[in-house]
Amino acid sequence: MELLYQQWKAMGAAGEHLNLWQSFFVKFYQAFIEADRWKQYLEGVGSTLYVTAMALVIGVILGVIVAVIRTAHDQQRFGHRNPVLGAVNWVCKLYTTVIRGTPMMVQLLVMGLVIFSNSRNFAMVGALTLGINSGAYVAEIVRSGLMSVDPGQMEAGRSLGMNYFDTMRLVVIPQAIKNILPALGNEFITLLKDTSLISVIGGKELVYAARGVITRTYESMFPLIGSAVIYLALVMIFSWLQGKLERRLRQSDRH
Repeated sequence: MELLYQQWKAMGAAGEHLNLWQSFFVKFYQAFIEADRWKQYLEGVGSTLYVTAMALVIGVILGVIVAVIRTAHDQQRFGHRNPVLGAVNWVCKLYTTVIRGTPMMVQLLVMGLVIFSNSRNFAMVGALTLGINSGAYVAEIVRSGLMSVDPGQMEAGRSLGMNYFDTMRLVVIPQAIKNILPALGNEFITLLKDTSLISVIGGKELVYAARGVITRTYESMFPLIGSAVIYLALVMIFSWLQGKLERRLRQSDRH
């Protein structure tokens, strides 16, 4: 295989015409096999999954906290408004409005070039930015799930002597998870694809690896198509896992 590559590459360099198959093979070999460039893609996949996992943890924790605060504020009885909770709810509302109303690219540039301009840990800055962005969407997903649970469940928990947060943690949230799982799965898939944006601040992930190959081979098609195929494969795997989890939860409901 290497012998054919060297032979056809020399023919192309000498100005000889290569047929479609020969040209395809040379470009494919340059993009993935020569100098073990496939390892760059593999490292990019590892970085992509790492950033996605970190952003997912940050987003879920932040989103659940914001959702619980906003739900607690909305479920207060008339005439029994807590001013501290009202102020915190206003901050949470401002956070979701600003984050959901501004482009992800702008948020990454602000975090990478302004707030953390002295940091060289671009992957962590990217994960933090993606997590903060995802948290705003997760908050709305979780809040809609919490509000969809029958209010009688909260009243039942309180009547048993549990406080608000214990009732949310032990009674309401477990029921809401089943309702919001499909939307959370879609948010996770969106988060996985959005990791490609951190390359604009120097984050090393799959697209960064593809761009590195492009600068060495001066050929864009195969590295970009290769990275797109890898993203597609990852999304299909996670979609399959999400569907399997949803089916298992449905089966547990029947039993």
